[in-house]
Amino acid sequence: MRLTRRLVIHGQVQGVFYRGWSVEQARALALAGWVRNRRDGTVEMLVSGEEEAVKEMIARCPVGPSAARVQRIEVEESAEEAPAGFESRPTV
Repeated sequence: MRLTRRLVIHGQVQGVFYRGWSVEQARALALAGWVRNRRDGTVEMLVSGEEEAVKEMIARCPVGPSAARVQRIEVEESAEEAPAGFESRPTV
């Protein structure tokens, strides 16, 4: 079963390679979607793929790259269509 989830990651997640790490992890899990910084200091991500791969990505996000300090993650269902592959997008 395919799932699509929107995540908002809070904490020390900008300037610590969180977006680059997310792209590497998502591609390794064969997920589609995107990741971007937000002006409020959070990182936003859309992940879409097989249920187990999406759940695995969500499970990896609290750890992130070594310099990240994740405080909390908001996860919600999304009807947004993910692009093919997984990409880093500009800050919004």
